[in-house]
Amino acid sequence: MRDKPDRSLLKAMSWRATGTIDTIVISFLVTGKIKLAVSIGFIEVFTKIFLFYAHERIWNKVRLGRTPSDDDYTI
Repeated sequence: MRDKPDRSLLKAMSWRATGTIDTIVISFLVTGKIKLAVSIGFIEVFTKIFLFYAHERIWNKVRLGRTPSDDDYTI
């Protein structure tokens, strides 16, 4: 079974929203500056969406740990 590219993109975006909030909070705790923390979060959201999407598509081609489901075969 494979995920469609659109599903991978939606997963990447939802994960990045979560990750970006985390990055902003950590950046604020480290720097004490909200403007700088938001700037860091804004930059990393785009780079990490791309990286996650690429990572997801590569892993979609790896068979390790996958077994075919019964739905994959019809007679």
